Formats: sequence, structure tokens, C-alpha cells
Amino acid sequence: MEEKEFALNDVVEMKKQHPCGTNRWKIIRMGMDVRIKCEGCGHSVLIPRKEFSRKMKKILVKHEG
Repeated sequence: MEEKEFALNDVVEMKKQHPCGTNRWKIIRMGMDVRIKCEGCGHSVLIPRKEFSRKMKKILVKHEG
């Protein structure tokens, strides 16, 4: 399986959408765990990096910086 490249402040789409109805998440912290924030309601979730790369579908907006 290829390793997905993602960085801080990227906006990503997950395989399952959030209960609020949106499927846009912004990466707000990276380390052993990845914290993502829902673009719709502002809820943030902390997921282990391995699980995050498995559940991430694609990068919607690549952060410039």
C-alpha cells in the first residue's frame, strides 16, 4: 500500500462523512497521532496516524507554505 502524503493545514476527505453532514476535515496537529477538525461544525478528533492514513480518502486542498 502506498503511503499517502499529507501535511499540517491540508484539507482532506475521509471515507466516512461526519454526522453533521460534511466530509471536509482540516489537519490541525501532526505527530504520532493526527488531530483533524471538521470544517462544518468545528468538532475535532484525535486519531492514530496509521488509522488516519487508512481512513483518509484524498487531499482536497494542499496547504501552501
